[in-house]
Amino acid sequence: MFGPAVGAEHAGILNGSGGSGGAGGAAGLSPLTNGGAGGAGGRAGLIGDGGDGGAGADGHGGAGGDGGTGGNAVWIGDGGNGGNGGTGTPPGEAGTGGKGGQLLGQDGNIGRQ
Repeated sequence: MFGPAVGAEHAGILNGSGGSGGAGGAAGLSPLTNGGAGGAGGRAGLIGDGGDGGAGADGHGGAGGDGGTGGNAVWIGDGGNGGNGGTGTPPGEAGTGGKGGQLLGQDGNIGRQ
């Protein structure tokens, strides 16, 4: 299962912040399924903040989804934060946190296991 791929980009060329990435799609109900990865945050305009990456979904007897990458700021504004990785159910691994966008974006946290 997969969540939305990418957050909406900037509303205007000069001003506007990027949209947040969608959360990862939930793992299926059957056992041993992985959580979907979070969507990437949208890129900002020249003035505005990058969108935050979406969180990875938790695994259901499988691996957690990876967090989405934060959107980049272009000139004036902060990069978006990376999304947190989803929780993994052993033997599945926890999802990795997404990378923060350029200019002060924070990396997402690694999911639990």
